[in-house]
Amino acid sequence: MDNTDLAASSSIVARRIPFEFPDDIAPHWIPGEPELSHMMNGASLTMPYLEPFLIRTIREALPLLADAKLRADAAAFMAQEGQHYRAHRRFNDLLKRKAYPELARIEAAMDASYVQLGKLPLARRLAYAAGFESMTIGLTEWIVGKRRELFAGADSRVASFVLWHMVEEAEHKTVAFDVYQATQGGYLLRAIGVLHASIDVIRFSMLGYKQMLLTDGLWVKPRSRLRLAYQLARFLWNVTPSLLRALLPGHNPRRQPDNAWSLEWIRRHAEQADADKAPLVDTNNAEMPVPFPAIRTI
Repeated sequence: MDNTDLAASSSIVARRIPFEFPDDIAPHWIPGEPELSHMMNGASLTMPYLEPFLIRTIREALPLLADAKLRADAAAFMAQEGQHYRAHRRFNDLLKRKAYPELARIEAAMDASYVQLGKLPLARRLAYAAGFESMTIGLTEWIVGKRRELFAGADSRVASFVLWHMVEEAEHKTVAFDVYQATQGGYLLRAIGVLHASIDVIRFSMLGYKQMLLTDGLWVKPRSRLRLAYQLARFLWNVTPSLLRALLPGHNPRRQPDNAWSLEWIRRHAEQADADKAPLVDTNNAEMPVPFPAIRTI
């Protein structure tokens, strides 16, 4: 049975959603919020390097998994992450093409960093993968739960792309943890993985958004730095509790309830007929409803 067959037997769905990023998308895609836009852009910059590393790590662990359901979930996890990083690469290419060619230097540093990480023992890499996925639990809860505050009036194409990614992070939130527990186990190594992965991703994201703000001429402006500090405080306030829970010996991501909007997104997507169209959230609607089946434009 190959990975495609394995993924097909999982309840986790790899959705090939054709998000497009034409040149009329502005890098400041959240109106009046260049700092928040670039924080999101900086996180996007990391994905084409982090997520292939996660895929390679989980693929290497597949032969060690005795449980057929976990093997299927692991294959589906890899399929979802593959879709994610390819979409992020297209978006990042837009950012470089439009205004920020300097980001290529940061991408080269990330590439080199993840090549080195790939030389670590499998146990360390699995702990890193489980650690990063722990961080995404809090990130998903913040972005999906606060979507009205974060994305009101934003470019629907980018906001919808970010929300899709977060929904699928919630859908596969237990997989990396389960693979680590099934193959390695042990609290200390997993806790180190939480810290290692979180610091890496935050560090590279910060390098990305600092470069974009420098290019924009905003990094040296006190008002922009204050707005950035406010957005960083919001991020830490919402994500830190999840990270602290992940550092506890008895942590299990199953204890984190799924956001109702995420579950509705998954259910409605399964019912829709137009799988070849990107589901665009109406960011001008105060309720920002699940985008199926009618909402297709900003």
